[in-house]
Amino acid sequence: MPQETQAHTVEFKRLTPHPESGAYSLDAVAELFELPFNDLVFRAQTVHRQYFDANKVQLSTLLSVKTGGCSEDCGYCSQSARHDTGLEKAALMNADEVIDAARIAKENGASRFCMGAAWRGPKTKDLAEVKKMIAGVKALGMETCATFGMLKEGQAEELRDSGLDYYNHNLDTSPENYANIVTSHSYQDRLDTLGKVRKAGLSVCSGGIVGLGETRRDRIGLIAQLANLEPQPDSVPINNLVKIEGTPLEEGEAIDWTEFVRMIAVARITMPKSFVRLSAGRQQMPEAMQALCFMAGANSIFYGDKLLTTGNPDVSRDRRLFAKLDIQPL
Repeated sequence: MPQETQAHTVEFKRLTPHPESGAYSLDAVAELFELPFNDLVFRAQTVHRQYFDANKVQLSTLLSVKTGGCSEDCGYCSQSARHDTGLEKAALMNADEVIDAARIAKENGASRFCMGAAWRGPKTKDLAEVKKMIAGVKALGMETCATFGMLKEGQAEELRDSGLDYYNHNLDTSPENYANIVTSHSYQDRLDTLGKVRKAGLSVCSGGIVGLGETRRDRIGLIAQLANLEPQPDSVPINNLVKIEGTPLEEGEAIDWTEFVRMIAVARITMPKSFVRLSAGRQQMPEAMQALCFMAGANSIFYGDKLLTTGNPDVSRDRRLFAKLDIQPL
């Protein structure tokens, strides 16, 4: 006779901000990371279903509209002029080229089109063409997103008025680890740009990168920083470092895949209403790992065969995976 097994009910204490500061403490976020893996994923999926359809994923396409030659020294980036990665510098694309690319992305199922430029921040002379791009993509009926670096006063309002919906500016890692990755600007510079974006009424897209040589405590610190933004980001991209030859981080040690899934799950629990994007590094992820990320609360991906300069699973591969998982695009 087979032995009967008793069902195990998992009970969780509610994670709430500190009653005085309204902030998520590092210890509270750490408690989530330390949950047994199955319990953490179960909790994240439970939270996810409270706010989203568990079988739908938002599709974004990302295009580099100005490639290479960036003045900043971000240690992971192929586009920094300070790193010898063999990437050829290219001028700002014209608006018609970008709009044509967005049209193709929409035909392939993307609902959001993201434009990225390799510079410290947009110069006044570039804004006219950039605003044409945004207006043209918006006219296609797509959501518009831009990642143009640090913004000066008034620039967020200009981008908003041209039709921009989302502005991406990642925090990358914890405040304590940031200077190990970037020295040409500060963590506060990034927070200041996010403040300008919110002030202009734009939706915020902000997340980070894992695999930068950080500790788990740094990953906890990143999640706490994002979860304590007021209001929380509308989209939270979680990137798994793509190691690029010629960058300072090309020899970095990859984190274990379970730690990446934990990152997705904790982001979902602490930011329940945000889209959590399974972002860079997906090309190197097995299908089963991606499926676990969706189970843990990821509900957005970059869709198309290229990110800014690195590879991404092609559209046909993603469609096959979605068919296996019975996932539909939003």
